[in-house]
Amino acid sequence: MPDQPIHGPDSAPANLPPTDAPEALPTATTVADEGVSTPGRKRPKPGERRIQILQTLASMLEQPGADRITTAALAAKLEVSEAALYRHFASKAQMFEGLIEFIEQSVFTLVNQIAEREQQNEREAVARMLAVLLQFGEKNPGMVRVMVGDALVFENGRLNARMNQFFDRLESQFRQGLRTAAEQAGSSTPTVDANVQASVLTSFAIGRLQRYARSDFKRLPSEHLESALRQLLG
Repeated sequence: MPDQPIHGPDSAPANLPPTDAPEALPTATTVADEGVSTPGRKRPKPGERRIQILQTLASMLEQPGADRITTAALAAKLEVSEAALYRHFASKAQMFEGLIEFIEQSVFTLVNQIAEREQQNEREAVARMLAVLLQFGEKNPGMVRVMVGDALVFENGRLNARMNQFFDRLESQFRQGLRTAAEQAGSSTPTVDANVQASVLTSFAIGRLQRYARSDFKRLPSEHLESALRQLLG
């Protein structure tokens, strides 16, 4: 089966304009190992091999019950030497950081767009942000294993710390919008209300992503999402 490209959420959730969807990581064609002249194969363009390595790593993480992925297995999948991998990444941790960077950029590009556009309806904006996160995970199963930490168990501790910061940042974005919504609704404790609700929404999102990974990608994160958000946001 050919490696699948890494996607941004390319079909928007309800009421979210399609223009909000980030681009997918460009597809890299299969190429020969650098420095090896193979008939019928072309040398990779600048940056193309790096993209191909990340795509292949994400594709391997999509496999149900995926074990810890070694650089040897990744090199074999790409039909290159391990030395070729290290010409583009100093370590496997850097490869995972490349995936995390793509997650951060894809999700927060949309989150920031929603925050700027939906200033008159903060509660709706928060619902859309959460939907974007879950849709991104649904389109990128391999990334979900990184997001929930399953793929990082035996890796450098800074990778888990960075994913934790990702969700902390998302919770902060929820909290900001929900505080404004609570103030507009006349709450006497808008900060407390926002803190509690943002924490619940973040835990819900992480739980949906974990369930998706641990069901071997059968239980979709977006399952009954509209009804769930009505319950969570009131």
